[in-house]
Amino acid sequence: MAQRTIGFIGLGVMGAPMAGHIRASGERLLVYSRTKSKARLVLDAGAEWRDSPKRIAQECDVIFTMVGYPKDVEEIYFGSDGLIENARSGTILVDFTTSRPDLAVRIYESAKVRGLNAIDAPVSGGDIGAKNATLTIMVGGEEETFQKVKPLLEIVGRTVILQGGPGAGQHTKMANQIAVAGNLLGTVEALIYAKNAGLDPKHALLSIVNGAAQSWQLSNNAPRMLERNFDPGFYSKHFLKDLRIALDSAHAMHVELPMLTLSERLFAKMVNDGMGELGTQAIYLLYERGLA
Repeated sequence: MAQRTIGFIGLGVMGAPMAGHIRASGERLLVYSRTKSKARLVLDAGAEWRDSPKRIAQECDVIFTMVGYPKDVEEIYFGSDGLIENARSGTILVDFTTSRPDLAVRIYESAKVRGLNAIDAPVSGGDIGAKNATLTIMVGGEEETFQKVKPLLEIVGRTVILQGGPGAGQHTKMANQIAVAGNLLGTVEALIYAKNAGLDPKHALLSIVNGAAQSWQLSNNAPRMLERNFDPGFYSKHFLKDLRIALDSAHAMHVELPMLTLSERLFAKMVNDGMGELGTQAIYLLYERGLA
């Protein structure tokens, strides 16, 4: 894979810094995003702009995608202008998007027919992990393909693990999001309880953040909540999408998960109340207003 060309599609809150790390490593990088202005920083760093996924597909050896929803993934991968139809034989397709496990399997199977290799590689760690290149990457696909792209994955992630065959990365991400939801609700409720008990929540946090309750949410999102910083490290509308994928998958497996069900209901209320563009830590507002 000497002198390879890398493609990156989707330059949002997560994709832009991830693409930036790949470019900073010295790789030739071609990028596309629906909003070109989001590509400004990585273009300034030497990446090259292409005006469609089709153009990316025609020129790249490895293509990464990081978009919002499963419907966006389908649009980019399938159809006459999609990656699968236009990529060169042997191209490796890597989807970082948190999406449906069954869609990941479909992409893999369709890619295989065209002589392509595809893996699902959703990430965890939010905007902080993307900026610091410390993401956890959960991979589903063939071992041989994984080994070929692992050095690239390690440019943007600290923990990179092959979880199994096609779709296994997405299933692992669903398990991750279920745990995140529980930690997030627990964090909010702890702060709301402390406040109503007459404690200084910031001071209380100094104790609980280092005890048995310690978690990423307590260390990262709890301070944001108390500072009333609800800017998106991860959009609430995207988390709702993840929760619904997890819930649908659980139902398909005939598994009952009460906390997941509650989390989906609360985030659906957030989105319906116009808070979908805020970060997941804005769930604090729902509790604060007594709407939970």
